[in-house]
Amino acid sequence: MLQSAPPFLSWTGKPIVLVGLMGVGKSTVGRRLAARLHLPFADADTEIEEAAGMTVSEIFEKFGEAYFRDGERRVIARLVDGKPKVIATGGGAFINDETRALILDQSIAIWLDAPTRILAERVGRRDTRPLLRNRNPREVLDELAAVRNPIYAQAPIRIASDQAPHESAVNAILKAIGL
Repeated sequence: MLQSAPPFLSWTGKPIVLVGLMGVGKSTVGRRLAARLHLPFADADTEIEEAAGMTVSEIFEKFGEAYFRDGERRVIARLVDGKPKVIATGGGAFINDETRALILDQSIAIWLDAPTRILAERVGRRDTRPLLRNRNPREVLDELAAVRNPIYAQAPIRIASDQAPHESAVNAILKAIGL
């Protein structure tokens, strides 16, 4: 597993926030990490859907991406409350300057990273992602990676989430935070 920073000497109990492109495994790895740490898990997209009473796709379709991102920012601000937990964010959450500043200041941000060819295989299996509608997943992911990866790189920890089992990413995260 790839790490861009040395391990934290000890985890301080701050929320752990997973960031990265769609399909990288933030929700799956996040649930498993939370279970291993005996912490609550929150998926920001699920929280947004519950607050709005509609799916992410419906929010995008009815109100647009800017509206969704504003709601996402508010939900993440509520989730990053100083209490120990694991939070999976949507792929675009960390791109918002305000959201990113909050995450970097109030939590441990971990970038889950994988090659876009692998991500395209994963996300191509379902038609639930608004940014992929009627587009080639690999092309979209390549475009997003070009813009977003330099921003994700601001997270102090980078973990490869490639074709290895999700448990490998969980173990790499635990090692990176000194557990």
